[in-house]
Amino acid sequence: MSDTYVHAEDVDGFGTVRIRTLDAKADAEAVHGWVSEERASFWGMNGLTREQVAEIYAHMDTLDTHHAFLLEKDGEPAGLLQTYEPEADRVSECYEVEPGDIGIHLLLAPAGAGGARSGWSSALLTAVTSYVLVGLDRKRVVVDPDVRNEKAVARFLGQGFAAGEKVVLPEIDIPDVFLPEKRAQLAFLTREVAFPA
Repeated sequence: MSDTYVHAEDVDGFGTVRIRTLDAKADAEAVHGWVSEERASFWGMNGLTREQVAEIYAHMDTLDTHHAFLLEKDGEPAGLLQTYEPEADRVSECYEVEPGDIGIHLLLAPAGAGGARSGWSSALLTAVTSYVLVGLDRKRVVVDPDVRNEKAVARFLGQGFAAGEKVVLPEIDIPDVFLPEKRAQLAFLTREVAFPA
């Protein structure tokens, strides 16, 4: 299993959040379990086998523009983070990319045996934005959740993201990647808003 940690942060009341490079093979079981759940239908991997999920992330690992990370809380898997360069992604066809932009996709693991804890999603998202805005020295985060995923949209807006336009991300159909057309709600978070001086 990968031990390439890129970020660690103590989150008051929740423990230590660590972000490490996803190991496509070793982490496939956990990730497959998450993306197979009905609640993750907007992730677009329902119905894929564990091997297919591993292949997707192994392919992503060959790219310079898209990266996958496992989020951990006190050593336990807590979510999946994907970062990407917007100019190398279909989202660039829907908004004007600015220097210093970075895109993210975030999938939270289901609540553990102790059940959901109020404030956890916000705490985890704070650690993620700290990593991408401060750790990677970026100026602005862009997200593009499916417009039907009201929970995700509300989570981002509640975290200080400013709503952008509702857009249609075009279908991608190339040898190693197929992504269907997606109606998305763009939202943006600047470093100044996330971490005011």
